Amino acid sequence: MAKKNKSQKDIITAYMQHVLEHSSTPESVYKFGKDNGFTEAEFYNFFGTFESLEKSIFSNFFDNTMILLEKNEEFQNFDAQNKLLSFYFTFFEVLKANRSYVIMTLSSSKANLKTHGVLVGLKELFKKFVDGLDIQTLDLKQEKLEEVKQKGLSELSWQQLLFTINFWMEDASASFEKTDIFIEKSVKTSFELMNITPLKSLLDLGKFFVKEKIMRKN
Repeated sequence: MAKKNKSQKDIITAYMQHVLEHSSTPESVYKFGKDNGFTEAEFYNFFGTFESLEKSIFSNFFDNTMILLEKNEEFQNFDAQNKLLSFYFTFFEVLKANRSYVIMTLSSSKANLKTHGVLVGLKELFKKFVDGLDIQTLDLKQEKLEEVKQKGLSELSWQQLLFTINFWMEDASASFEKTDIFIEKSVKTSFELMNITPLKSLLDLGKFFVKEKIMRKN
């Protein structure tokens, strides 16, 4: 009977299992493959290094989250706030199913997750997701300013996600209920802060005063 080739998922599962059982990465691709029934060539079909494999794990967490969300027909009709909220709750359910691995991988850089290399792929995917939400903020009119605003919004959203991951890693409450509360409150607060009406009024007032000063000088 012909040997069945290992899939990308098989190799990722074997890697996570190794890390959890040995508290370290495998010694080499050769030994890792030999211990798990696949060749070096099969490994390199999907990954160039163990580091690239680790990055793909967190990207897969994002992909699995989106697959679950898209199965919900109502999700597409949600507004931006509820889409982001749904993402958070689903994403952390995916993390919870892999909590031991996540904590083992990220705990060494818990104080500064934004510099952790394994999150690079997740960052790119999440920021694209946020950009696609078309979150309504202040209309800055000028194209360059609009571009800066959008980049800033996705970056701030990424920082918020990292902060929430940190919170979740330290959460000792049953079923991580405190994280659920934190998610709900933080997402709600973020959207309230982005409410464009008060800021527009403030800018209009500022423009009025500047215009008045110029007119009086003349």
